[in-house]
Amino acid sequence: MAMTEGATKQEEERADDHLADVEEGAGCTEIWEHLSERREE
Repeated sequence: MAMTEGATKQEEERADDHLADVEEGAGCTEIWEHLSERREE
């Protein structure tokens, strides 16, 4: 994961925590469905 200038590693890890439950290798559709389900909760 590339870090943006001025961001700490901890901040970068938090930036994608919402994708922690997505399976490795998931495509755009699976990611979109995962995010959509989380919004409904």
